[in-house]
Amino acid sequence: MPEILNFFKLRRGGLDWLLVGGLIIFAAASLVSLASSNFKFFSRQLIWYVFSFIIIIFGSRLHWRWFLAQPWFRFGLYWFSVTLLVVSNLQSKTIRGTKSWLVLGPVQFEPSELAKLALIFVLACFFSRRYLAAWRGKNIFVSLGFALVPAVLTAIHPDFGSAAVIMGIWLGFLLVSGINYKRLAVGLLIATTIAVLLWSFFLKDYQKDRLSAFLFPESDPLGINYNVIQSKIAIGSAGFWGKGFGAGTQTQLGFLPEVQSDFLFAAFIEEWGIFGGVLLILTFLFIIFRIIGIGLRAKSNDFKFVSLGAGLVFTIHFFINVGSNLGLVPVAGVTFPFLSYGGSSLLTGSILISIIQHIKIESSF
Repeated sequence: MPEILNFFKLRRGGLDWLLVGGLIIFAAASLVSLASSNFKFFSRQLIWYVFSFIIIIFGSRLHWRWFLAQPWFRFGLYWFSVTLLVVSNLQSKTIRGTKSWLVLGPVQFEPSELAKLALIFVLACFFSRRYLAAWRGKNIFVSLGFALVPAVLTAIHPDFGSAAVIMGIWLGFLLVSGINYKRLAVGLLIATTIAVLLWSFFLKDYQKDRLSAFLFPESDPLGINYNVIQSKIAIGSAGFWGKGFGAGTQTQLGFLPEVQSDFLFAAFIEEWGIFGGVLLILTFLFIIFRIIGIGLRAKSNDFKFVSLGAGLVFTIHFFINVGSNLGLVPVAGVTFPFLSYGGSSLLTGSILISIIQHIKIESSF
């Protein structure tokens, strides 16, 4: 049977229920926190979780090897996501001060999430064929170009958090292919120069204030540092077991902002304590190690690099989100994978997990 007819072909083996079990823990933690803080978000997120698990189950049976081998699929998805980023920049409507979302009737979609997925597909296939020569000048500039297009369009929104994630995906792919220390040093020098130019000529005052607030966390407690200070209070007052369901004062009294997305991790710890937070972090680390482990056993380099990309995007999101909740990195509006409210990020994550599940099933031969 021709390969093109096999892209819905069923494979032997089963889902990785250890990985699915970790995702169920995150879904439960998210829904419990959202039910405690805002039932409207809870009901919407419940629908997204049901939809996401359907994607994981049925998507794992797609013949992803065939899809990834098709240039029209990789680059079609990539340029489609770039087009959506352009359209979102052209719209006049803003949400929370940015143009990061496209409003499609009752649904809000974030094109940068699709761009992350498309970039993983493009870079996975690019580096899987060139990983021994990844640090050649041509390969660096071509792969960097793939990342810069969506990163710049995302930064224009302005959404520097997602732009940083996109660039982090590219850098992770490059570093795992080996390190050329001379070219790395030159790259760091160029990146520093660009950062200085951005600060001097392009960043707006409120963006500079965010970076300054990170360096001076106790300044302006009722202004730019308010969110982080309230997050620290929520976490610091939780104790080992937490205050209990619906008993978090920072969360329930509205002191902690953006509970459903940026600071859901802090809200969860306030009510479920350090014990719950550590359990959540350990579960997340287990998921990452499981993804990497499945990827290492993959039968193709494309799948190995897709697994790497999935691990990268989840890990970068995790460190930025948790770091901002603890005041260790500037607040960038980046979600906690599978925990924070948001259909776009959950949809992207579910597609990546479905591919990881497919890799596991295929490796069960």
